[in-house]
Amino acid sequence: MELFVDPASATPPFEQIRSQIAEQARSGELPTGLRLPTVRALAEQLGLAAGTVAKAYRELEGDGVVETHGRRGTLIAAVGDTGHRLAAAAAAEYAGRARRLGVPFADALAAVETALRLAYQEERGREVPGREG
Repeated sequence: MELFVDPASATPPFEQIRSQIAEQARSGELPTGLRLPTVRALAEQLGLAAGTVAKAYRELEGDGVVETHGRRGTLIAAVGDTGHRLAAAAAAEYAGRARRLGVPFADALAAVETALRLAYQEERGREVPGREG
């Protein structure tokens, strides 16, 4: 597993770690079941505080990218199904809340599209094309 942290980046180090591990897991570069380095070992390797790496691991676990198994360590989870399941649950929660708040459908959809464009633009560092149609 190769990770790089750019200290000059506006993106916090924990997020740089989180996004790299998540992408490598999604791409299959980090296979399901692969044991990640301990928090201390990765922090030492990257020259970061252990708390920074621990935060990245917590976020990855919350996103379903990794699973922590006590003495067995932190392992790459089966991301595909988990990621889609968690995204669908978050979308359903948002839809229910928007409806309860009385937000019209078109406005709720526009809010989601804007949020997704911003999130993917940050991830890719470039403009994300608009929706066709």
